[in-house]
Amino acid sequence: MNDDTTKIEPTLDGAPAPVDISPEEREAAAAANEADLGGAMAELEELRSKNIELTEQYLRAQAEVQNIRRRTDEEMSKARKFAIESFAESLLPVTDSLEAGLAHKDATPEQIREGAEATLRQLKSALERNKVLEIAPAAGARFDPHQHQAISMVPAPDQEANTVVTVLQKGYSIADRILRPALVTVAAPQ
Repeated sequence: MNDDTTKIEPTLDGAPAPVDISPEEREAAAAANEADLGGAMAELEELRSKNIELTEQYLRAQAEVQNIRRRTDEEMSKARKFAIESFAESLLPVTDSLEAGLAHKDATPEQIREGAEATLRQLKSALERNKVLEIAPAAGARFDPHQHQAISMVPAPDQEANTVVTVLQKGYSIADRILRPALVTVAAPQ
């Protein structure tokens, strides 16, 4: 057998037995290992810096989310606190009119009535500006349980069944939501 060849014999555990290799081969293997190690170290450093960069981006994003959440909570709190502000402002002239009417001691009944009617118009105008609308169905209108509350059924020979006969109390809605249904009497089936 030639001395240049190396024979590898397996051990009992399946791992190769130590091999005798030449010093040149040992140097080449060490250089290759060193190059591999250098590449692995460079890759490790690159991954570490990328990890630091991603961690910083994550922390900045988390801080931004917290800031947005805090600002949103503050805005919601302010919106709830001051939501009624414009409504209250529109009612101030009504209050002024009522106080002026009460301050006028020598008013005639006609003047009192005119003042009350003017104040009622102001109040209705203020409600309408704030999207508070009357629900006052006309006689003969179809009964709508979503907007009306039937107090009683009455015989009405000249009306179709389940239609409004009279409105006992107007209802009100705000932005398509019922604040109070209209209280009505309904025509009974015949």
